[in-house]
Amino acid sequence: MNVEMFQVDAFTDTPFTGNPAGVFLLSELQADSWMRQVAQEMNLSEVAFLLPLSDGYSLRWFTPTTEVDLCGHATLAAAHILWQEGLLAPEETAIFHTKSGVLRGSKRGDWIELDFPIEPAVTAEPPEQLLAALGVLPTYVGRNRFDYIVELGSEEELQQLNPDLALLADLPVRGVIVTCLSSAQGVDFVSRFFGPAIGIDEDPVTGSAHCCLAPYWSRRLGKEVMTARQLSPRGGALRVRLGQGRVYLQGQAVTVIRGQLLA
Repeated sequence: MNVEMFQVDAFTDTPFTGNPAGVFLLSELQADSWMRQVAQEMNLSEVAFLLPLSDGYSLRWFTPTTEVDLCGHATLAAAHILWQEGLLAPEETAIFHTKSGVLRGSKRGDWIELDFPIEPAVTAEPPEQLLAALGVLPTYVGRNRFDYIVELGSEEELQQLNPDLALLADLPVRGVIVTCLSSAQGVDFVSRFFGPAIGIDEDPVTGSAHCCLAPYWSRRLGKEVMTARQLSPRGGALRVRLGQGRVYLQGQAVTVIRGQLLA
């Protein structure tokens, strides 16, 4: 087997920041077990597998431990590779068939815009295990079909957060989004994302979490267009725009590795 592969830093324009994703360009359907093994070998938060279809591409995402239903940064990375490698013309739309329906990507100058489903949260009673794991007193707790969302009172509190990952891993969710208003000029809100249950202790930049964060902060701030940063050690930047039942995520991406998988 000889499969083209890339490693892309997503939601950044600077190598070695943002969120690294693997992108594999398949020429034929592969077994789920093989894709899981490849994702384990890559040991990145997400690996994207692209397979050409008559009307776009099949796109699947795997963490080192499991397949997931929605991933923003690996979709951004996949779209970036399609344009970079000339598989799509700059004016063409990237069309992805996924477990979360049809997703689209479009070039917007130096940025890529992803058309994603909205994933709003509803207010939830925080389980004791969640509060114990975070060790903080939140101002809000909600939940959507993927994650808990927790708002804190300050950016300093968010930056200093050091959760008990073993406790978080036992919660019946994909992960926990922790967020607050930004203290930086030109940034509306900031966040961190913890997903030990799916093999990601802290994700550098989580596009899919902004499908929840965008409607949450839009309601709070009275804005439909916002800027966001994820405060992981690598960091990353996003622009978000709320549409009719959709969230439009904008980010940049840079390729850092290209090669061939031989196994």
